[in-house]
Amino acid sequence: MASAIEVHGLVKRYGSLAAVDGIDFTVGSGAVFAFLGPNGAGKTTTTEILEGLRRRTSGDVRVLGLDPWTEGRPLHRRIGVIPQDFRFFEKITPKEAIEYYRALFHTAVDPGELLAKVELLDKMHARFDTLSGGQKQKLGLALALTNNPEICFLDEPTTGLDPHARRAIWAVIRELKREGRTVFLTTHYLEEAELLAEQVAIIHHGRIIAAGPPSEIIRAHGLPARISLEGPPQLAEHLRLALGLNVTYEAGRAEIELSDKRDALKILSAVETSGLPWQSFQTLQDTLEDVFVRLVGRMDDGALKSEATP
Repeated sequence: MASAIEVHGLVKRYGSLAAVDGIDFTVGSGAVFAFLGPNGAGKTTTTEILEGLRRRTSGDVRVLGLDPWTEGRPLHRRIGVIPQDFRFFEKITPKEAIEYYRALFHTAVDPGELLAKVELLDKMHARFDTLSGGQKQKLGLALALTNNPEICFLDEPTTGLDPHARRAIWAVIRELKREGRTVFLTTHYLEEAELLAEQVAIIHHGRIIAAGPPSEIIRAHGLPARISLEGPPQLAEHLRLALGLNVTYEAGRAEIELSDKRDALKILSAVETSGLPWQSFQTLQDTLEDVFVRLVGRMDDGALKSEATP
């Protein structure tokens, strides 16, 4: 897969503060790439450098083979951007907004087709200030697509939206991928990244702490799969002795690590033969959010310990 974005040794300093501290990543052409991190981690700074809105201190950045800072004019005709918390002229209608952008970019896009694409055709003639939060985000997406971009930069496109509106935005992102466009997505919703992105990079304190497909990050940094059983503490002790597996007990539930998928049958068989009461069981598997919280927490704990060490 050809690369749409290449970043090598990217640094952005503000005085002595390194907001971005020597990061590397590549985004394949036609991929959905999720860039994740807590507030203040360096996500927005990095994204604005890629968009040509902020100058880097050092390192090499190429977006569609172009330097975003020195070749911003030709690059901006090939990318679409929807900023976080999108706002626009209050009294303009979606149709008028697209016609305005169409004139700016000298394209011949049909407003009706574009609004249908983002499921906003029924609001073509409604004023912007009458649209719901989800509808405003959809219009932002439509405007980002007005110049038929090769890369779409979507900064927190579903923040604050209800579940229905979020899923409508997800559908548009999936459609962009089917069309062969590259999507650079920043989001605080880890479920969103896990569902939509083939590749993920997690940034914290200006450095990338994990990168790769979500499944690989979970496998590398997540806890083993577990079975959780509701029952008395004696059940946890029985399973520990009978199976020799790692068993913990808290709040009325026993959790047993699975080293092999066949362990699940052994556990249920041991539960049944124990003669002890139990009410329910479920299998547990770490999500990308679980891994994110754990990795960021470890880094923060390490920073606090370092500060406390004289």
